[in-house]
Amino acid sequence: MEFACRCISGEEVVIELDKMLEAMLVQLGEPVNGDPTVLLDSLQANLAISGRVSSLPLGPLALEDKAGAEITAQAVRIGEQLISWAREINAGKKAFAKYGPETLGMLEFRSHCYGHPLIPEAVAQVWGPFGGPKIMQIYNEYLHQFVLLRDALLPFANWEEVPFEVKEYTEFKGLRFLEPAREVFLTQLLGKKLTHKSIVQYAQSVVGSGLSKAGYGFQYRLGTVLPAGLGESVRTAASYLLKWHPVQTIAADETQNLAAVSFDYEYDDYYAAPRNEAGKGTPADEDALPVSKEQYDEPSIARLLPNAGNDRTILRFGLEMEGSEITIDLGQIFRGQRFLYRPQRSGDAAAAFAKRNSFSRHLAADILSHSGLVTNWDGIHFIPTGGNELVLWALLGKLYPENVVLLDKGDQEELEAAYVSGKGFGTQFLVL
Repeated sequence: MEFACRCISGEEVVIELDKMLEAMLVQLGEPVNGDPTVLLDSLQANLAISGRVSSLPLGPLALEDKAGAEITAQAVRIGEQLISWAREINAGKKAFAKYGPETLGMLEFRSHCYGHPLIPEAVAQVWGPFGGPKIMQIYNEYLHQFVLLRDALLPFANWEEVPFEVKEYTEFKGLRFLEPAREVFLTQLLGKKLTHKSIVQYAQSVVGSGLSKAGYGFQYRLGTVLPAGLGESVRTAASYLLKWHPVQTIAADETQNLAAVSFDYEYDDYYAAPRNEAGKGTPADEDALPVSKEQYDEPSIARLLPNAGNDRTILRFGLEMEGSEITIDLGQIFRGQRFLYRPQRSGDAAAAFAKRNSFSRHLAADILSHSGLVTNWDGIHFIPTGGNELVLWALLGKLYPENVVLLDKGDQEELEAAYVSGKGFGTQFLVL
């Protein structure tokens, strides 16, 4: 595998790994005769999330937390695409054409066993009369490298685009340098203790950022990595996945080399952040809903504002509304999205509503004009956004992330479900 000191994508890794598959097919000879079906079928079973030979059996765990559910879906998508690439690339027989049967026939690997089981047909082929320990060593390494590749790409929503640097290590082969970070990540995932910070920490190791500290995103030599929600709809965006961007968010001084930077939250502990009361707003009742979208002036400008200090870097989201500019910590925006609730009908909506002694309506511009995070002692507070995604994202960074519920229509049925969503007590903000 020719990985030494190069930046490589997932598909390019599969191209390199195909050389091992071609070598096995040559060394197996007859009756395999170049047919990779059994070996690839066993790889597919290994990359699946369920079944006896699954290397990451997330299916039986049925993880219901947001992070676990998103990573599970990622594992399915990535595994299916990797096996599709493996079949397509091998069908081209480019490695055979480039190296020839003699060179491929001499390929050997000492692969430490990682317990990757095989389907029965693959066992018969690898350990049959034409196989043996030499073939098994190559195949074990082939499987393990695919597993490492799949797991390395799990944090990234746009995983097909992510480049990561693979260096030549004396003690590691191919992607094995990822094993220590992967072990920590999977322990957290399978133990149902996966946090957004731990996903960022793992992503930093995958792309070789050199960073040890983790915030909610980071910049390194090959680009910027931020939560996947940036530029997406709040209603459909992933909450825990990340997205790689081929840009440098913070430009280096002409006299300095570009250094990797971690993007920190303005309030590392949001519970201790300064808070302000939203105020009474405009008294309202259920009959006044939904609120007309025409009441709202849309923002004219939105941009990211880097604020790099000596020991930390903060990104702020700038929004120009009604003649004034509002800035909000980008990290807090993504934190607000992760803690967001959607209406879920359960329990007694009437009783839940009765526990709150007021119902009021607020303009988004008024909420955003406060400093710190916005909350209230009690009541239900309705905030229309005029259907503007930028305003919605901004509100998620401004409202104290505890009982914020995102509505789609604001009709009676949805409101009744919203009243019993969230914590079920205290003040509640309903954002439409």
